[in-house]
Amino acid sequence: MVEVLHSFEILKISLLVVGVGHGDESIAGAQERVLHVTSQGVHSDIVRNYGGRGGLKIIGIGASDPAGSHKGVHVLLEAVVIVFARGELVFIAFVGVRSHCAVQGRREKVIHFVDKFVLWHRLPVLLGLAYLGIRRHLHQRYNLLHVGEVKNGQKYDTQEYAYRTADGTCNHPDDDLIGSQGTLFGRNMLPGTLDYGMLEPHPSVVASKLLERKEFKDAGKQFNMIACSWIQFMIHDWIDHLEDTQQVELRVPDGYSGGCPLKSFKFFKSKKFKTDSSTGFLNTRTPWWDGSVIYGNNEKGMRRVRTFKDGKLKISEDGLLEHDEKGIPISGDVRNCWSGFSLLQALFVKEHNAVCDMLQEQYSDLDDEQLYRRARLVTSAVLAKIHTIDWTVQLLNTDTLLAGMRINWYGFLGKKLKDLFGHICGPLFSGLVGLRKPRDHGVPYSLTEEFVSVYRMHSLLPDEIVIRNIKEPTVAEDKCPPILEKVPIRELLGKEGERQLSKIGMEQMLVSMGHQSCGAVELWNYPTWIRNLIAHDIDGEDRPDPVDMAAMEVYRDRERGVARYNEFRINSLMAPISKWEDLTDDKEVIEALREVYGDDVWKLDLIVGLHAEKKIKGFAISETAFFIFLLMASRRLEADRFFTTNYNSETYTEKGLEWVNRTETLKDVIDRHFPEMTKKWMRCSSAFSVWNSMPDPTNYIPLYLRPAT
Repeated sequence: MVEVLHSFEILKISLLVVGVGHGDESIAGAQERVLHVTSQGVHSDIVRNYGGRGGLKIIGIGASDPAGSHKGVHVLLEAVVIVFARGELVFIAFVGVRSHCAVQGRREKVIHFVDKFVLWHRLPVLLGLAYLGIRRHLHQRYNLLHVGEVKNGQKYDTQEYAYRTADGTCNHPDDDLIGSQGTLFGRNMLPGTLDYGMLEPHPSVVASKLLERKEFKDAGKQFNMIACSWIQFMIHDWIDHLEDTQQVELRVPDGYSGGCPLKSFKFFKSKKFKTDSSTGFLNTRTPWWDGSVIYGNNEKGMRRVRTFKDGKLKISEDGLLEHDEKGIPISGDVRNCWSGFSLLQALFVKEHNAVCDMLQEQYSDLDDEQLYRRARLVTSAVLAKIHTIDWTVQLLNTDTLLAGMRINWYGFLGKKLKDLFGHICGPLFSGLVGLRKPRDHGVPYSLTEEFVSVYRMHSLLPDEIVIRNIKEPTVAEDKCPPILEKVPIRELLGKEGERQLSKIGMEQMLVSMGHQSCGAVELWNYPTWIRNLIAHDIDGEDRPDPVDMAAMEVYRDRERGVARYNEFRINSLMAPISKWEDLTDDKEVIEALREVYGDDVWKLDLIVGLHAEKKIKGFAISETAFFIFLLMASRRLEADRFFTTNYNSETYTEKGLEWVNRTETLKDVIDRHFPEMTKKWMRCSSAFSVWNSMPDPTNYIPLYLRPAT
């Protein structure tokens, strides 16, 4: 890895770029070639030569009098700079300049010392947690950017709205519109500054040469098809871009036909909205962790799913979702649904209705509306908790992340002490859930464009679902039922998928998905069938034309201004790569990268880099993606009034909070609705790992005292 980002000190005064060199070019001449300046980062005082293209150099940066007499000098106040030239990089200057206190400076030095000399994931658990805590703090300081007006809504009576509204309004205590449906996506960094074209290189070529599946690579025993479906289940709870009415057509370049299933295809642009200070994109879903995937994102969606009796949601007699006269499932979100996604929606509709039954039994005076509101609060909290301390722990399967995610929910003191004493001593010791008031770090809550990008994981999807025979009278030692049939996943999409799921049945589908490994997040593992896909509109209806999802995802990142991989890493406080060998050891991958991008590592698309990056042992995703997860996973909890100020018995009811507190894993939910299923068919510890895998071994070393895994 390049060393350019490892030298820094904290400055409290203005910064001065004292020169830019490119060959024999003068400072003034180089200054004219500067394309853009962005403000982001924490590094300063870099005075190094950087062996890049054409004798590229990093030239001095330091503190100086803004009135300095250097010809062509570029002075920045209160800024962090990354300067790029047209076509070639003139220099990178990564500079942090807010008025830092000594503590802040020490935090930055700790992170960059560890990044330079140690791999944080090889540290003992306690030291690894300290590193991640400091890094999260820095990301909260530098990687939360608001798009649009700072204040759009108005203050309201939080006691009057002590429930989750249909459209996500009235959550933030001072602004009723923050986090509601139709608000703008935020950013974790400013838009990319590199001067590459939208078709450079062509998205279809990138998809064919680097993304499309050659042969299926699975994730081993770590992650099963329930885990794969879960991430779509969560994404449809949080994010979706509003589309424009204008279409884009992508045509395969002349002379290239290598493996592109569609020679051309059309799709709608993401609709841009201009504000006084920036351009942004609207989120058509509610970004809160509010269960909108089953409840809907607005009043119309909510009314569609409710029975308006005893607080319950609509569910069919076979335990699956009901359908309208067109065969479209009745649920909170029906866009691009398939059997696995629909299955999880049905499971948590059952969970909601079970909470209603419990509340009605315990609090007979609650009417339909009161039951619905409290059951939604409880079910949403169960979803958030399962994602935090069960799904994410399987995704990032190390002791450090096991400890870290439990600290997010329970704090350093753990569940037993929090149950006994409540939320004491702040978020470190008692967790983010139950804080006295929400924390947004001075930036109104939203989910971000970069968050959307790192969650592009269609390579998790296989080509077929293996249906197991759960009627077999004998059970194998590993609790794995025999194979009954293999169903192409294409047959499980949309309305046809709903018909297939009805035939298979909820229990059989759940067991089958539990026993099947999902795909690995790697290059050459993007499903071929999804490159010629009939997608759905927001009403669940088929669109008229097929799309190449792999090519479209490459295009979407560029369209929305998401930084390319190297710039993304710099803005995420990580060192960039200087050659392909910094990214991967796989010679075949390196050869393919050179074929598509030449030797220009700055041109590398984010989705390709995230899939190609060498992974930390136990991680199913890249470290680069993980650092965005680190920031945003905490933010979804700490910024939400119903996980902080209103996470109490008055809002949830005492029994409602007990329900959440007793539920630790997805297995707990499955056991509640199918008491014999996991006893008979599951051997592992988590319902998100392959069910016939061995359970987690007993470890007698206390979690915080364990060495690195």
